[in-house]
Amino acid sequence: MTDLLNPLLSLKQGHWFKLICGASFQHLPAVRSLTLAYTLAGADCIDVAADPSVIASAREALQVASSLIPDSRKLGYGKNAKLPYLMVSLNDGEDPHFRKAEFNPALCPPNCTRPCEKICPAQAIVFNHQQEKFSGVTSDKCYGCGRCIPICPYDIIYTSSYVSTPGAIAPLVLSTGVDAVEIHTQVGRLQEFKRLWQAMGSHVEQLKLIAISCPDGEDLIDYLHALYDLIAPLKSALIWQTDGRPMSGDIGDGTTVASVKLGQKVLTANLPGYVQLAGGTNSYTVAKLKAMGLLGDFRLPILDFGLENPNQKSQIPNPKSKIAGVAYGSYARVLLSSVLKKLEAKEVSHASAIKTTQTTAKTTVRLEDDKELLWQAVDLAHSLVSQIKSQQIN
Repeated sequence: MTDLLNPLLSLKQGHWFKLICGASFQHLPAVRSLTLAYTLAGADCIDVAADPSVIASAREALQVASSLIPDSRKLGYGKNAKLPYLMVSLNDGEDPHFRKAEFNPALCPPNCTRPCEKICPAQAIVFNHQQEKFSGVTSDKCYGCGRCIPICPYDIIYTSSYVSTPGAIAPLVLSTGVDAVEIHTQVGRLQEFKRLWQAMGSHVEQLKLIAISCPDGEDLIDYLHALYDLIAPLKSALIWQTDGRPMSGDIGDGTTVASVKLGQKVLTANLPGYVQLAGGTNSYTVAKLKAMGLLGDFRLPILDFGLENPNQKSQIPNPKSKIAGVAYGSYARVLLSSVLKKLEAKEVSHASAIKTTQTTAKTTVRLEDDKELLWQAVDLAHSLVSQIKSQQIN
């Protein structure tokens, strides 16, 4: 990846686009398809739940996207199509849930062809393991991808949820090599934030980007300054995500007002870092920002990002009166819902056929397998991404 295609430059030039898959959104096929489509449309960051199975699905999509980016550029879906940063969302005040597959091997008919064993990417499903004489799901290996569930001819595989603390899960998800982390917090949770930050430990130094997401509240600005004092100095870039009206972006044009208003409030705080909108963002957001003169070309030196010398502690610039980018969650997902429903219908039909024949030749239908649906999805995603990308320097 060249510097001209580095997602951090989108921050400095004021046209940063982030897709929020959702901190509790764990529908793996949808996460994979959304990641693929928005990557090819030119997104700078993909934000997913702090769940190993979700992270794995997003990574798989990014691998596929890397081979399709040249085609995307030729088709005009963003000359800036690139591999975005993969971000995970951590919450300093809630316990994350994780799922694993389970089944009773005693219920498996002897004549079953065991397609679950063949499809498991983690090799977590075994039958009559020679050394341990074990049959079933090896819990330590299973990361909950769910591929075994629809393929079981007898519908006996299910998932169970397990709960962990934010502090315990932070090292686990950060060890997967993600590029960025977003920490969700609220005014008054400084001690909870501090515990999570300490649990992240040395992994922080490996991250390219830290984002802090906080809704409005009394003494918000004082709280954000306290957070910065806690985490400074940073080697990575820093984003303040203004969570205006969470999970409301697909409702209407009025919801973007709260997001913009909160963005303005945080800008006045003159915090080091970049301000990025979220919560209530939709197709009206960029137009609103442009009308208010809140989007612009920052034209900041590359050295300020530490890109030329990754080991240098970056002096995180403050663009003062400008919004650096926009994150889209529910609106971005709903925008592609028609394509995702068509793809899901194909997958269900295919799974039903497999159950009937008990064949394992091909078990799933991925978005890239249907070129018509793929480029429909990218076209829809690009209609949103291109709104803020019109701010970029040519």
